[in-house]
Amino acid sequence: MTKHNPWRRVKGYIDLIRPFTLLAPLIVSTCIMLASYFSNDVSLGLASGWWAIILPASISLAMLNGASNTLNQITDIEADKLSKPYRPLPRGIITMREAYLVALIMYVSAFVLAIMIHPLFVGFLLLITLFTLTYSLRPRFKDILVLNQLWVAIPRGFLGVLASWCVFGNCFQPVPLIIGTVALLFLIGGSITKDIMDSDADKQTGTHTLVNTFGVKKAALFSFPFMFFPFVFIPLLISAELLPESLWLLTFLAIPGYLVFYCMVNDGAKGRFLENTSAWAVMYLTYFVFASSFSILTIVDSVVL
Repeated sequence: MTKHNPWRRVKGYIDLIRPFTLLAPLIVSTCIMLASYFSNDVSLGLASGWWAIILPASISLAMLNGASNTLNQITDIEADKLSKPYRPLPRGIITMREAYLVALIMYVSAFVLAIMIHPLFVGFLLLITLFTLTYSLRPRFKDILVLNQLWVAIPRGFLGVLASWCVFGNCFQPVPLIIGTVALLFLIGGSITKDIMDSDADKQTGTHTLVNTFGVKKAALFSFPFMFFPFVFIPLLISAELLPESLWLLTFLAIPGYLVFYCMVNDGAKGRFLENTSAWAVMYLTYFVFASSFSILTIVDSVVL
């Protein structure tokens, strides 16, 4: 039987944590931490900081995301039987007990690494964990219209940025707070893309999303301002001296923000290599570019000054 095939079981465990989505916390957190390192007066050398803080902290956030992905697949098994029957739980490759064990191990491992970093970092991970648990476990926020978007965007956007910045600097200063808010707003709109493929299954299992309530096009119209205007307003924030002038280039990310909207309206098909739509893929790539661009511009600005 399938569940006794060791290679399929290994692949099943990998699919359970959805490795592509782990790139977001790895890339974004690493970029934010590097920006924080160069923006603050850190006595620790970069090589030491990389091995002692940046790498374990970014892995910690990625493992937390993997734990959340696993828990979400456990609680969404009925919906996945309808929309994503190829996943390991609906196929029986991985049992529910094994999936719970994977989630627990990843949650615990994330905190073991976090304890080595910084008390405030641990505090942010606790907050993020609270969001992931209340998002998936019943009575859960995933089923509540609009709040389900916030429950994705707050921990993965705002709290993730602040957690990453705090390992080297004060995360309650204007720059990290604003960058975290931009990430929050972008993900409020962008996270809608994940609901397109699951629309019918979500509706049948009691999860109310903007897509299955109002349709894809109206949901796209709702999401557009959140993915477009945070970047457009960056020059105003620079003029108000809340952000450094070097970050004006981030304004151009309004273009891929619009592209996400365009893909939502015009292309609802599943991507060839990923399990979601092209809009979802473009949204993730835009978020990667946002974090990496912010990091590069901040580092260059710090080195030049």
